[in-house]
Amino acid sequence: MLSRLLKEHQAKQNERKELQEKRRREAIAAATCLTEALVDHLNVGVAQAYVNQRKLDHEVKTLQVQATQFAKQTGQWIGMVENFNQALKEIGDVENWARSIELDMRTIATALEYVYKGQLQSAPS
Repeated sequence: MLSRLLKEHQAKQNERKELQEKRRREAIAAATCLTEALVDHLNVGVAQAYVNQRKLDHEVKTLQVQATQFAKQTGQWIGMVENFNQALKEIGDVENWARSIELDMRTIATALEYVYKGQLQSAPS
């Protein structure tokens, strides 16, 4: 009888050990699934952040190229405006020179006219 009780006790202990081992394997499997699910969830966020970072990097490069082109174009516009201003100044200089020449010519014409009239009056008729 004692040996039968011992065998029953050992059989129950073996069943409990097997049940405990089975539950341990299930717990490990569940923990592994949970860990993978959490990592996958985090990886989605990380992947989205990476995609967004790449888009931002591309936009920054595009903006830098456009800013460089704009600066170059602005420099060209400034050069054109400066050349235009210089041409206007030169036109003003030519206009002043022409007025000066015109005034001198009128003075000469008036003087010649005065001399001619003076010669006419002094000539015997």
